[in-house]
Order: sequence, then structure tokens, then C-alpha cells
Amino acid sequence: MKKIEFSPKQVNGFVSDNDIKSLYPEAKKAFQSLKNGTSKGNDFLGWLRLPSEITDEFLSDIENTAKELSKRVNVIVVIGIGGSYLGARAVIEALSDSFSSYDNEGMKIIYAGHNIGEDYYHEMMNYLNNKEFGICVISKSGTTTEPAIAFRLLKEMLEQKVGKAEAGKRIVAITDEKKGALRTLALQEGYKTYVIPDNIGGRFSVLTPVGLLPIALAGFNIKKFIAGAAFMQNDCMNNEENIALEYASTRSALYAKGYIIELLANFNPKLHFITEWWKQLYGESEGKENKGIFPAGVDFTTDLHSMGQYIQQGPRMLMETVISVDKQKYEVKIPTDSANLDQLNFLAGKRIDEVNKMAELGTRIAHVDGGVPNMEIVLPELNEETIGQLIYFFELACGISGSMLGVNPFDQPGVEDYKNNMFALLNKPGYEEKSRKIKERVDNVK
Repeated sequence: MKKIEFSPKQVNGFVSDNDIKSLYPEAKKAFQSLKNGTSKGNDFLGWLRLPSEITDEFLSDIENTAKELSKRVNVIVVIGIGGSYLGARAVIEALSDSFSSYDNEGMKIIYAGHNIGEDYYHEMMNYLNNKEFGICVISKSGTTTEPAIAFRLLKEMLEQKVGKAEAGKRIVAITDEKKGALRTLALQEGYKTYVIPDNIGGRFSVLTPVGLLPIALAGFNIKKFIAGAAFMQNDCMNNEENIALEYASTRSALYAKGYIIELLANFNPKLHFITEWWKQLYGESEGKENKGIFPAGVDFTTDLHSMGQYIQQGPRMLMETVISVDKQKYEVKIPTDSANLDQLNFLAGKRIDEVNKMAELGTRIAHVDGGVPNMEIVLPELNEETIGQLIYFFELACGISGSMLGVNPFDQPGVEDYKNNMFALLNKPGYEEKSRKIKERVDNVK
């Protein structure tokens, strides 16, 4: 299996090799605390060795569930928010045909429960009205507001459309093993279920059924996906100075020099949701105690025509990590035009990817020259194995760098603040005192 690569060469001049290597002892200590289970948040380390622990029998069961659902439906609604949907969507979008959603054949994967948009749900339900659809609902508790609203709407719609018995065969619940509203409902209705492990948080859950079932439903090879993750796990666990540790140390060295925002950039539109998943992974893991690198994302070359000016000449607080894909799946060459009015004949006969690679190289040089330290992650190509490697690489590096910050990388206490305010404003039972206090502030906000 070809390995993904990491290069920090373009941070020279911003931080020295000694700056980075001086952090290796701290990074190794953090890595060791993950391996021996003594890190902060050590009750959420189930992801660390997960790839090598998943059995073929378990993966085959997920594949069989996907096949059975595919016989009954042609659209699957994946209901979840945050880590309960972003990882799956990131992998699916990276591997899918960019225009497959316009075809009439094959399984369609759409997403709900990640917003509270009324028009979005009206339009989704209108779309589903004449479709044979099923639901993959992902929630540990079953009471998280956004997915709970979506599931209530779509469960009722499905039962009215095909009847309660058939609906029960079209719904799969991924939830807590023993407790919670969704587990109780699944037992009552006889849904097929999979477990979200207690020792794996949502943003680290893409290698569990949370990600694996949607990916399998989309038609991709989850055994190869897990094999890629296991390959990276083995490489990192058996190499003290692995690329995850190197990435964590490099970004930490830059952070110490005042580079407090990291841009994850790509030159392949298929990687947009990899960035969205990465933003949650690092934002929720590191942004605590007034610490942490702010994770942001850009899609190039598109965003060079919008954000490029700021990146080039704005405040010098940015670092940039570029994901580069070495080999494309298809080949498209630029034709010759006899009139040459667009003055592009100098590119005639060249592959689109050759032009894109030069745009990538030119951008990296320009940004470094403009004061933006640059790191690079190279994927040999886009497939299940390389994406599996990338997912595990980012997860491990996140655990290391978060531990180096001295925070707990595996909790997210700040996320509850907006929920408590929302519940109070909606008069949820049990929030009466909070409701009284917060409503006194509403006029000031409006």
C-alpha cells in the first residue's frame, strides 16, 4: 500500500528544524500518554487501536445490511450532526463521482439533522415524496435537538408512506449500546442497530459504524478503508518519530511563534468535506482554556479568487497545510483552438492536472513569500485506502497536539452553552429559572 506523506519543508524561515525537534520530547510524551492510557480524557481513547481491532466478520455484517437496504430503497437519509455525519460525508464526497447525484441510478445519500432549516426540510420532504427511501439515524442519546427533529419528521413520513412494519425494515439506528431514547425506540420497533462505542467521541467515530454504514451504503469498500487506517495505525505505533507526531510538533512550533490560524487547503474539489470534518476534529479538540489553533479551510483554486488576497497580504497569523493528490483517476487534455482568442494555446495538449499542479506549486511559493508558513500532505491518489490513512493520521496528530496544549482533546464542554440558552428560550421543562434570566437579555440581543 502506498503511504501518504507529510512535508514541513516550507516552514523553514518561520521556525527552524531545532524549534520543531525541540518539541519532539514533549510530543513523544503526549503520544506515549495516549498509548498507555494516561492522557487527559483517557476514557475516550477507543479510536486509537480501533482499525486493527475491527474484524472482517463485523465489516461483512455492515456490508450485508447495506445490501439489504439497497434492495428496498434508492435514497438513504443519513441523520446526524457533527461527528455523527461529517466523517461519513467527508469520505463519501471524496470518493464519489462529482455529478453522480444527477443520475437516476444507484443509491443516493442525502443528509438531515445537521441544521434546523425549515425550507431545507420542506424541500427534502418534497424530494422524498416520490422516492423509495430509508433512514440511517445516528445519535448516542436520541435527544440531540437537530437530529431528533429530523428523525421525528422523516420517521412519520416514512411510516405514512410504506406502513409501520415496512418502515421498521428501512430504518437503521446507530446509538448507545444500552441506554437512551433512540436505543429504547429501536428495541420497541425492531430496528437493525449498531453501537456507538462509549470510549469513542463523535468526531473520532468515522471508523465505527457511524461512518462505515453510510460509506458502505454509498457503494464504497469499507474493508479497504479500514485497511488504510490500520496501515497508518501500524506505521505510527511502530515508529516513534511518525508523520502524525511530526505534523503535531510542526504546527505546535508555529503556534508558539504566533501563527494562531491554520488553513487546510486543497486543490481538489472532492476534498471539501474532508476539510469540514478536520475543522470539527481540531476545533472541538483544541479550542479550550483560551488556547488552540483556529482551524479554517479553503478550496483552491476557487478561493484564491476570494480569500487569496487576505492570505497573501493580511495579518501574518496564518499557517497553511495543503492536501495534494498526486495521481488523478481520469485524464483530460486541453485542446488547440485555431483562433486562440483566449490565448490558451500555450497550454494545448497539457493535462488539466498539470495546470492544476502548477497552480498549486505557484500558490505555495507565493504564500511562503508572503509570510505564510506552508506544510504539505501528499496522497498518492484518492481511494478508500488513502482516505483511511488520512483519517487516522489526522486523528492521531490531533490527540498528540491537543495533549501538548495541556487540554483534554476529547471533551467539548463549550458546545452545551448554546443548547442551554436555546432550551431556555423554547421553554423546555426544567429550564424555567434559566428562561426567566435569559429572556431579560433578549431585548439587548435583538
